Amino acid sequence: MQFSNAQSPLNKPVFITASLAIVALLIFAVAAPNVADELFQMTQLTIVTNGSWFYVLSVAVILVTVLYLGFSRYGAIRLGPDHATPDYALPTWLSMLFAAGMGIGLMFFGVAEPVMHYLAPPSATPETIDAVREAMKTTFFHWGFHAWAIYAVVALILAYFSFRHNLPLTMRSALFPIIGNRIHGWAGHAVDIFAVISTIFGVATSLGLGAAQINSGLHYLVGFEVSSSNQIILMTGIIAVAIVSVVSGLDKGIRRLSEANMILAIGLLVFILLLGPTVFLLKAYLQNTGAYLSDIVRNTFNLFTYEKTDWIGGWTIFYWGWWIAWAPFVGLFIARISRGRTIREFVLGVLLIPTAFTLLWMTVFGNTAIEFISTQAHVGLSNMVNEDTSAALFLFFEYFPMTDLLSGIAIMMVVIFFVTSCDSGAMVVDMLCSHGKNDTPVWQRIYWALGVGIVAAILLAAGGLTALQTMTIASALPFAIIILLSLVGLLKALRIDEFKRESLLINTAPVYPIEHELGWQQRLQNIVDFPSKSAVQKYLSSIVQPAFEAVVKELQTHSISAELKQKDDGMQLFVHHGDEQDFVYGVHWRKYIQPEFSYNEQDSLDADDEHTYYRAEVHLREGGQDYDIMGWSKDAVINDVIDQYHKHQHFLHLLR
Repeated sequence: MQFSNAQSPLNKPVFITASLAIVALLIFAVAAPNVADELFQMTQLTIVTNGSWFYVLSVAVILVTVLYLGFSRYGAIRLGPDHATPDYALPTWLSMLFAAGMGIGLMFFGVAEPVMHYLAPPSATPETIDAVREAMKTTFFHWGFHAWAIYAVVALILAYFSFRHNLPLTMRSALFPIIGNRIHGWAGHAVDIFAVISTIFGVATSLGLGAAQINSGLHYLVGFEVSSSNQIILMTGIIAVAIVSVVSGLDKGIRRLSEANMILAIGLLVFILLLGPTVFLLKAYLQNTGAYLSDIVRNTFNLFTYEKTDWIGGWTIFYWGWWIAWAPFVGLFIARISRGRTIREFVLGVLLIPTAFTLLWMTVFGNTAIEFISTQAHVGLSNMVNEDTSAALFLFFEYFPMTDLLSGIAIMMVVIFFVTSCDSGAMVVDMLCSHGKNDTPVWQRIYWALGVGIVAAILLAAGGLTALQTMTIASALPFAIIILLSLVGLLKALRIDEFKRESLLINTAPVYPIEHELGWQQRLQNIVDFPSKSAVQKYLSSIVQPAFEAVVKELQTHSISAELKQKDDGMQLFVHHGDEQDFVYGVHWRKYIQPEFSYNEQDSLDADDEHTYYRAEVHLREGGQDYDIMGWSKDAVINDVIDQYHKHQHFLHLLR
């Protein structure tokens, strides 16, 4: 599963075709918004009527599979080489995936959705205690494990095949288990083009909805008129900030904005929790969670078959389609920031922690809003939810002290959420059009950031936003099929990976080969020595390279293809096995900080950094094996190569 990077960073077939397709769809939506809306509505209605069972079954399979992978033996497999470490600290990682995944939705629906279900529940009597219970349970169901599982499964597939098997970090890699190397042709181009179009229109649609909410908030605060022209002005400002962020890159712009927004979100949540009915909300959170978990299986498969209602199409199927439609964008972004984590860490981080925070948010805002309506007769809030969902949050703040402060924080959060959505969307689309590379020319990132803004502004002005939103959701059907097929390939690849790990456990030789010519004093010297980089490089050229050459020569006498390759940080021995996986044994120098007790030994230290030393570490195809062979004799190195080759042969035997 090797991928050869193209010479040009730009994948022209994807870039040009996707750009033309976006322009064509945009012209259609603007020139005939009513026709487009009717066509896409009819498509969505047909899918809901005839395919709702498939959406429900697909999401159920996805959730069960993600949980299984996280808590099974596969959970220890790393998304990257065996020696990889996470690129980002846990708080930063959680902040970025949360900002891309759900952030803006919580601002838009945190108050509105629970109130909507309270006023019109799927089965309970409206505006009763049963309606409160059902409203919160339904809201939890739509924003809980199922939504994050959809993002997690796409991110997991992409991260695994990209970081562990060197495939491009684009959607085409999800098809590798299905079509193999044909992902590098037009089949792969088609999937990436589809992902680009889905991402651009999905982010543009959300940007248009977000501009409406920011406009409503400013209207409440300073009387800023609510109009399409003002919303376009707001979008222009958001895109300008997004361009600065996307030019700054992932480690500066998106990272810092995500961390800032997470702090604001926690602050706002604590404000409402403390200023509202605190004890009631804490009790409600526990009870809501219990009700959600106790009914999760029934709700997962509930299609309202016997009730003869279209409620599920307007809510659950709509949400499942929306999450799946957003999965190429959010999944690829989460994959990009998750390199180095184990599958178990990944599942816990992407599935459990964000879900717990999301459900707490829905409880604090949703239960408080329902409490205002049901016990304090604040009917204005329920009327506002029905009339203008984007303004409901700001009316909600009027029932608290420091209304202007809370509204200001909310507007700031919405702006930052949309900036991070736009710049992360531009980054993802740029990667889809650049063979999965992230170090692309600045103009490409600016092109896509501007593209999102232009599409959103034109659709908002022409009234085509609803049509494209419907089209985005309808596009989830083919992508759901791709996800399920890719899951089968992922499970197959993980099974092979586990066989490899199992094979490494058999016939284990001592970590340090015992040889009659090597006395214990020399062994001890090798253990306590802290060699410099030059010493390790000399060892590789004088001992490791002759050892590799001897093994290559001997294998060639048995008609086995083998070769030695020099690397910037060491050297590798390759043994080729045709259609089966090749054997790779490498020795690479790695730099470490010396322990304090050795600081008085300066003879072997580098002049530029006196408290470091180097190890000659063994790397197999899967990555670093975390043991050092510095000081081993030529025969000892050869014996270790043979031992690892023996294990590789056992691995190939398990696969046959």
